[in-house]
Amino acid sequence: MDENSGSGGGGVSGTAQKEKPVRDHHPWDYHVSGPRDLASPHWRDLIFSSWRNPSYKRIAVSCFVQAAYLLELDRQAKRTGAQEIASRWWKQFKYKLVKTLVDERDSSIYGAVLEWDHTAAIADYLFVKPWGAPKAAIALRGTIVKGSTIRRDFEDDFRLVTWDTLKGSVRFRGTMEAVKAMIFKHGAHNVCIGGHSLGAGIALHVGKELAKQGVYIDCHLFNPPSVSLPQTLRFIQKTASLLWRRSNSRKGIEDEGKAEKLLRDVNGWMPHLYINDTDYICMHYADRAGTATMTSSHKGTNAQPRLFLAPRGQAGQQSLMEAHGLQQWWNNDIELQRSISDSRLLSRQLRSMYLESPSGKS
Repeated sequence: MDENSGSGGGGVSGTAQKEKPVRDHHPWDYHVSGPRDLASPHWRDLIFSSWRNPSYKRIAVSCFVQAAYLLELDRQAKRTGAQEIASRWWKQFKYKLVKTLVDERDSSIYGAVLEWDHTAAIADYLFVKPWGAPKAAIALRGTIVKGSTIRRDFEDDFRLVTWDTLKGSVRFRGTMEAVKAMIFKHGAHNVCIGGHSLGAGIALHVGKELAKQGVYIDCHLFNPPSVSLPQTLRFIQKTASLLWRRSNSRKGIEDEGKAEKLLRDVNGWMPHLYINDTDYICMHYADRAGTATMTSSHKGTNAQPRLFLAPRGQAGQQSLMEAHGLQQWWNNDIELQRSISDSRLLSRQLRSMYLESPSGKS
């Protein structure tokens, strides 16, 4: 990305140029730093949907999450109308903004709710939504280390690290309400959620909470925090010990049966995790157990592990900021390593979800 990109004007000089000044390209304009050579959906997608390609879906969702970052940066810089830069990041994929998710504590924008834009699609002779494209997408940003939002961002970061949960937080509650509204409108199979860093942590907790209620949504997590591993381990050990002590009683047998059923049902939901194993914030997801996880041990299911690693060659050349950055995930030249049915932390995260008592309505 070139921070010093020039203006888009050319061939106009003298008085005319002064009368119509051209805004310099912002470094985060879509055409400056967005995916290269990625075609907008068009009529051919009626037959061959780009959304069938996992790489295209990864790129699209990561761009939606980037838009959530830029909505807040636009707000901080008071950019409106032709000056704002966020909208191109969803318009390219024929989506429209229907709601911003706002933190009531500081009025910052932490997420966006997008829907398929029929009007924009028809303008390009795309009369039907391509197969695999969600009708609604909820995108959640991570921490912005500038402006007034930094305090609230770090509060939720600290909450996730120390308590291993975001349940009850303002952003978790707001996200859950938005997701449920889209599920009610479009159905769970037509809803997608994506997030980066802290946003990925929120998305994971929302997805887990819905999955415990038997509602499964498409979930894409970019650099999800794995620093809460000790809390997860202690919880699992405590739960396993409790079940073991009850195993000789009738109630204990019933509890074990319920737990086993919940563990089998884990195959109904599996998030997509995008991990750079040189990023200390998410690297523990790449910690292999040496044996297959329970996600591949049950017969009669179609679940597949969905943990992806950035190429090791690329990862080794990156700084810590680049390794944790969102931009790497909309690179359409990247060839991810499909992992890995034996992620230790992913297995424990999913086990912890199904060893908890199913909660009521949020």
